[in-house]
Amino acid sequence: MINSVTPCRRLATRIETQGAVWAYWQCGRREDVSRVRNVSTGGMLLEIEQPLAKGQTANLHFLVQEGAIQADAVVRRFTAGEGLGLKFVAIEKECGRQFAELLTRLRDIARTRN
Repeated sequence: MINSVTPCRRLATRIETQGAVWAYWQCGRREDVSRVRNVSTGGMLLEIEQPLAKGQTANLHFLVQEGAIQADAVVRRFTAGEGLGLKFVAIEKECGRQFAELLTRLRDIARTRN
């Protein structure tokens, strides 16, 4: 039997948030607060029930202890029961340090649970 390995399309590994991250988001006329399932330097998976069209731009505000983190992302996919896959297109320059601190904290949490 031959084992096949499927290459990952992502350039950065997603980090599971374990329910520790929420984001306020706006996309077109829709806005809400939703749980972030996972996040990386390249994008995130946002738990929402209703799909958004692929290619739409969303404005995100992370609600985290590290402070204000604002980003713009484009909708890549929607999977029922999972959520909305978003690719970051811009993270506010002054939020870079906080975003790095968030990823570090989430990696630390993931390590302690494994």
